[in-house]
Amino acid sequence: MESVVAFTDTYLPTVNGVTYTVKTWRDRWEARGGRMDVVYPDADGHEPEAGEHPVTSLPFPFYDGFRFGVPRVPDDVPDAEVIHAHTPFALGLSALRLARRTDRPVVANYHTPTGEYASYLTLTSWSPLEPVYQRLSERYERWYFSRADAVIVPSEKAREHLLDGIGVARRGPETEVHVVPNGVDVDRFGPVDGAAFRDRYDLGDGPLIGYTGRHGYEKCLEDVFAAADGLAGDGGGTDGGAGDGDGDVTVVFGGDGPAREDLERAAADCRVETRFLGFLDREELPAFYSALDVFAFPSPVETQGLVALEATACGTPVVAVDAGALSDTVEDGRNGYHYERDDVAGFRDGIRRALAEGETLARQCLEMREEISVEHAVDQLRGVYAGLA
Repeated sequence: MESVVAFTDTYLPTVNGVTYTVKTWRDRWEARGGRMDVVYPDADGHEPEAGEHPVTSLPFPFYDGFRFGVPRVPDDVPDAEVIHAHTPFALGLSALRLARRTDRPVVANYHTPTGEYASYLTLTSWSPLEPVYQRLSERYERWYFSRADAVIVPSEKAREHLLDGIGVARRGPETEVHVVPNGVDVDRFGPVDGAAFRDRYDLGDGPLIGYTGRHGYEKCLEDVFAAADGLAGDGGGTDGGAGDGDGDVTVVFGGDGPAREDLERAAADCRVETRFLGFLDREELPAFYSALDVFAFPSPVETQGLVALEATACGTPVVAVDAGALSDTVEDGRNGYHYERDDVAGFRDGIRRALAEGETLARQCLEMREEISVEHAVDQLRGVYAGLA
């Protein structure tokens, strides 16, 4: 199958894992001779290219930077062999409508467990209404994904959650929930000399622990400061990796999001030097990852955790919570280490171990580049589409 129309509720100029996946898959698909049009909410800062179809959108009051697309199918959307929905919300409903109208199969991507983000609708970090929103979200997910002809998830953990936790029903014996990792553009993400990045942001020569991505409450990012606080004075000795300097660790955050002010307050209360760099251009990210000695990832809500794979592709080990997709994305002793959720001491020990084994882990990370590449992901995507013929 060569002709696809993708629907997504988040797209350029917003930068996040879903946007990155949609854009990268589209580029690779068309480079192979296919066509993949995209329907998305319009936003200032992005001029549509050929094959991009913006729809009228409104700001979403509960989440800064997210726009709510009006559920419609633009008149200029071409006929396609497959309809691919990257969202279960407004434009995801448009995808179902188009599939029904044209009698084409619909593939639905499960990028984000919507129930995990219920706190944004309650306007607080916790509310008595939050469990209600979570239950409603799960019921809606069950309804929506059960109507797809095929479902794609980025990890085995996400597949288990969708089938066993949410209870998505299969429409027939031939329908499967397929694991297709989002994949990393390994032409862009690879090891570079991180020294220039350290110099540019005055990050020093000591061990560097960092994170980049959205600063969301559900990601438990304050645990990074708690874990690093206990490392003060360690010096971060390694087996020859970049973090064998003499100084204390430094924590560095790239990105932004609704939890940033609270994270800055948490950072001020710990003994570790911390830097918030704000949003980084995508061109800077390989240098950011390469400058780090450890990528710290405490988020328990990831369906894949693309930034962990980007760090791996750059040769930077990841210490991550053993929850969600990160249970699969990080392989203990290969590209990093896990710790149990809420175990800050275990998080700290994982960072210590990754620092001590820096050179070995870096080499093993680079050996994984082909298997985590977007080219490999698009090979699998083609197989899913072909199975619907």
